[in-house]
Amino acid sequence: MGQSLCRSCGATLDHTFVDLGMSPLANSYIRPEQLNRMEPFYPLHVYVCEKCLLVQLEQFSSPHDIFSDYAYFSSFSDSWLAHAKAYVDMIAERFHLDHKAKVVEIASNDGYLLRNFVARGIPVLGVEPAANVAEVAKKNGINTRVAFFGEKTALDLKEDGWSADLIIGNNVLAHVPELNDFVKGLKVLLKPTGLITMEFPHLLQLMEHNQFDTIYHEHFSYFSFLAVEQVFARHGMRLFDVEELSTHGGSLRIYACHDQDDSKPIQSRARELKSRENLAGFGELNHYLSFAPKVEATKRKLLSFLISARQEGKRVVGYGAPAKGNTLLNYCGVRTDLMNYTVDRSPHKQGQFLPGVHIPIYAPEQIRQTRPDYVLILPWNLRDEVMQQMAFIREWGGKFVVPIPEVKVYP
Repeated sequence: MGQSLCRSCGATLDHTFVDLGMSPLANSYIRPEQLNRMEPFYPLHVYVCEKCLLVQLEQFSSPHDIFSDYAYFSSFSDSWLAHAKAYVDMIAERFHLDHKAKVVEIASNDGYLLRNFVARGIPVLGVEPAANVAEVAKKNGINTRVAFFGEKTALDLKEDGWSADLIIGNNVLAHVPELNDFVKGLKVLLKPTGLITMEFPHLLQLMEHNQFDTIYHEHFSYFSFLAVEQVFARHGMRLFDVEELSTHGGSLRIYACHDQDDSKPIQSRARELKSRENLAGFGELNHYLSFAPKVEATKRKLLSFLISARQEGKRVVGYGAPAKGNTLLNYCGVRTDLMNYTVDRSPHKQGQFLPGVHIPIYAPEQIRQTRPDYVLILPWNLRDEVMQQMAFIREWGGKFVVPIPEVKVYP
């Protein structure tokens, strides 16, 4: 196989960040009639570029396979909806957005975020590649176009009068294989004094908190602030501000503008984060090479816990069917012999099976009916929300288990 090249700067990728073995696509849930079919597994081998230090997966499956009929509807988590509304209130006030502004959101899902701008009378356009999800947005009155975003889509939108005062991308920058084409598109679509905000998981948090299960095939790039700054700089844009958010286990919200835009001076938060990353070693290749041994240790701890629980005759079930759970369970080889089933609030997932490990997914009521000893919380970023919703397991002495950063049992 030929050498892979960095999707940001084009250098050869020679260094492994972590290798999680072979895994199915994290959102390819299995319907009962598919259980006996062959399933595609792809390598989850993450590299770090020694030139620009972008941590990244090779691309092997097309974005079309992953995103054209997507199972993830954003509207199922209460905390995520609140996060979206708070963002809209903040950004509209800080940058004085009103009915004269144009807001474009890339990967707008079912319109859960844009509807907050619509309520303020601000014109919006959603760009969403998954036709099934875009349909839901349109039914809810959110102006949405079905397309993959890149330079060509940006030129079309610009021609249609959609040059933007604000371009939003939440959890999309990390998901694009053609990173440079995507960022070129942002540059094209942005008005001369417009701004871009993008949210994505922060590599610093991933490494500090051992969140290797947030690595999956849909997620091509893992950004530090230092690496993402270089991506935007290469296309004539600069990052003038950044916020650190608690979502997805620790994310960044970066603020970008055109290089020439003097109305947006660089804020102290951006300078501070840059120096903190440099101090933590994110400017040096060696720092990235220290991650894999920690991941292997976590796998051993989780398996030890599950095996001894089983040997003591205890039953463990899962809560949630998030993509990160699929990475974790496939990497650790956890099947129904160690975890009977998992539950999920999303009716889209109930009645299906997790990819690879074929653990069945039920509605949350199943837990009350079967009274397991342990509930392993797979979306550990929603740990508090889940422990509140499921507090009743304590009635029969049930305990919660969180696998990341390392196995911890909550009485």
